[in-house]
Amino acid sequence: QVQLVESGGGLVQAGGSLRLSCAASGRTFSMNIMGWFRQAPGKEREFVAAISRSDNTYYADSVKGRFTISRDNTKNTVYLQMNSLKPEDTAVYYCAARSGRYYSRLRNDYEYWGQGTQVTVSS
Repeated sequence: QVQLVESGGGLVQAGGSLRLSCAASGRTFSMNIMGWFRQAPGKEREFVAAISRSDNTYYADSVKGRFTISRDNTKNTVYLQMNSLKPEDTAVYYCAARSGRYYSRLRNDYEYWGQGTQVTVSS
């Protein structure tokens, strides 16, 4: 089993920054891909970023150049640094884990999910 707990969400003005954290526990050694997804009211959950065990990173086009995903294996924690935030970034952000070795943008490929943390960007 893998447990994921997000933190760091909050209210920020457009142009501001926020860093989300995802603390993983349990059988974290079996997780090869960690990802971030987000879901805005009335919209489908969408891929944001992912990172592999070898620290290869992948981003949705909408966040490239603004968001950075990273991991600290010692602390079993994944981060999402969000800069230059826009109102359209407002959503509940979810941390997700996948045991498969291959990177994926598909939500169904991720086996474990956190409870989510709210990010609100005001205009």
